[in-house]
Amino acid sequence: MQDEEAAPRKFDFSRIFIYGALSLWAIVCLFPIYWTVTTSFKVAKDVQKGAIVPWVGYNPNWLGWRSLGLSPDTIGRPSTVRSEFIGRFFNSVITSVSASLLAVLIGSLAAYGLSRFAYKIGWMRNKDISFFFLSQLILPPVVLALPFLVLYKELALLDTTVGLILLYTLMVLPIVIWIMRDQFGGIPIELEEAALVDGLSIWGAFFRIVFPLAAPGMVAAFILALVLCWNEYFFAALLTATHGKTLPVMVASQTGSQGINWWSMAALSAAAIAPLVVIGIVLERYIIKGMTAGSVK
Repeated sequence: MQDEEAAPRKFDFSRIFIYGALSLWAIVCLFPIYWTVTTSFKVAKDVQKGAIVPWVGYNPNWLGWRSLGLSPDTIGRPSTVRSEFIGRFFNSVITSVSASLLAVLIGSLAAYGLSRFAYKIGWMRNKDISFFFLSQLILPPVVLALPFLVLYKELALLDTTVGLILLYTLMVLPIVIWIMRDQFGGIPIELEEAALVDGLSIWGAFFRIVFPLAAPGMVAAFILALVLCWNEYFFAALLTATHGKTLPVMVASQTGSQGINWWSMAALSAAAIAPLVVIGIVLERYIIKGMTAGSVK
């Protein structure tokens, strides 16, 4: 026994390989964010020569943030560009959050019905209905451009946040339904049956039993929908002109007479990424719970 305890521990090469691969993948995933943030502190010559490490390859400069009125020396002064940025930022927040909440609300109810009740619409059953929702993602956005443009013109929804909210809700609803269908499918139906025996109604069993268990999945679905809505560019550029523009449209418009202003675009992109990073960090535990829900029964 003593000889076995005194024997040196062997290196676990498989664990070293796994952690090394994960570290390499983390670097690959985080490098674009690092590149964007550092580019926002470069001037034209630093961008052209591809300097990577600040204070080694180049000296950081506030040029990109100054062009947006967000540098330390301009933040206290009136700025037209900063006012436009704030307006576009709030447009993105309102449209993305509202559409994501609406999609989670409608999608959760639809997914709960598909996981608990049997439906028959013509030849379609529950699996067919679920696939029908997912099939809405097959069509490329450009195919829907003209119909939505004509429809929104007739409904006076062009260049409005309400129009984008409705469209974004329709865009992310199939994904939310599929996520929440698997989420509800992982919750034993016996819990609801016991609640019904105890005198609760179907809605009472849903809100008191199912909802707390499905909340992590709802948060994960909300964050995924929020990211998709926040980054959406095509319809925001097509259906808005002035009042309803969002941040992605403003980021894509950072061009000048001499080409693309990479420093301004990088500063705008960094400002647009920051809220999603904060949300991801704050709600990390809910994301993990939502993604792993139903994996162990």
